[in-house]
Amino acid sequence: MIRPCTFGIEEEYLLVNLGSGQVPATPSLAVIGRCREALGRYFAQEMFRSQIELASPVFTNLHEAREFFQRSRQRLRVALAEEGMGPYAAASHPCAAWLRQKPAAQGHYQQLFDDYRHVARRSLLNGLHVHVGVPPACDRMQLINRLLPWLPLLLVLSTSSPLWAGQATGYMSYRRVICGEWPHMGLPEALPDWAAYQRYRTLLQRTGALAADGDLWWALRPSRRYPTVELRICDGCPNLEDVLCIAALFRHLVEHIIAYRHDPLPCSRELRWIAQENYWRAMRHGRHAHFIGCHEQQPVTAQGWLAQLQAQIPIDSADAERACRHALHVLRHGTHADQQLRCLAQARADGLGKGQALRAVVAAGTCI
Repeated sequence: MIRPCTFGIEEEYLLVNLGSGQVPATPSLAVIGRCREALGRYFAQEMFRSQIELASPVFTNLHEAREFFQRSRQRLRVALAEEGMGPYAAASHPCAAWLRQKPAAQGHYQQLFDDYRHVARRSLLNGLHVHVGVPPACDRMQLINRLLPWLPLLLVLSTSSPLWAGQATGYMSYRRVICGEWPHMGLPEALPDWAAYQRYRTLLQRTGALAADGDLWWALRPSRRYPTVELRICDGCPNLEDVLCIAALFRHLVEHIIAYRHDPLPCSRELRWIAQENYWRAMRHGRHAHFIGCHEQQPVTAQGWLAQLQAQIPIDSADAERACRHALHVLRHGTHADQQLRCLAQARADGLGKGQALRAVVAAGTCI
């Protein structure tokens, strides 16, 4: 029997000037105050002074999530507009002066910049994180091993970072390329169970690679603060329906694996090779890639991969059905990365200069 899991969503936004499209290095106190007032207890400062987070309450269904984010995004847009600013939700800004950005004042963010220097400074990026609650008896590492093959497909649906420093990067998720410069931020390690995970953390802490209260930043991880598995691979999504689609699909996968896949999945090298290869293809080509099917191990399109998911994990709830319909629409018509590239090409074809064309892309990346 499927037991519905609770879930929560975290979105990161850059604060952009609506006139210039640029990200100010140090937003005014009035701007940050507007954000706090609009979002209340769900507001959090992110690692840059010009970046904030909206962390949701716990949801039991997609309707609750939609209402919360529609209301919160609207409040934030209105509040920031009064200061000539807006929330930018795409994963990378096409032309932000990232070298000029300042770290947030909080001590742990200052420490990140001290420890990781240029890597931290380059990480002017927005991610989408989804937490799904799991029962106490669930071995979260065994669950993660079963979820691992599907992570690149979820990344494909979210891709929104094809541009960086005024250039097309050739990647649909350049954010994940930059994430690869950090330690412990790629795919989760091949650990067979929770006991192995605990030994791994202990080793890192004993050797100085991880603070006692430090976090691993894997693309999918067991949360240290909550009884959840946390999806972190996805790019930020300006379109709320994309956010809800990804959250619902991830929750659906978790629920079915908990309900029906009781035997641990072996951490085989082959499965990890396939996941890593599909991860690379998702970063590079997004929905246009051909992937390695999770079971048949034959080439498959992104749409074909979604069909495999539906065949292997039955769609048995209204939320999951709606998510699959939207996912198919995205794979047919384009992710936000595709939209940005089309927007840039159209602006240049219309005779706009490079700066004006990039500002058009920024406008397309604000929350909708």
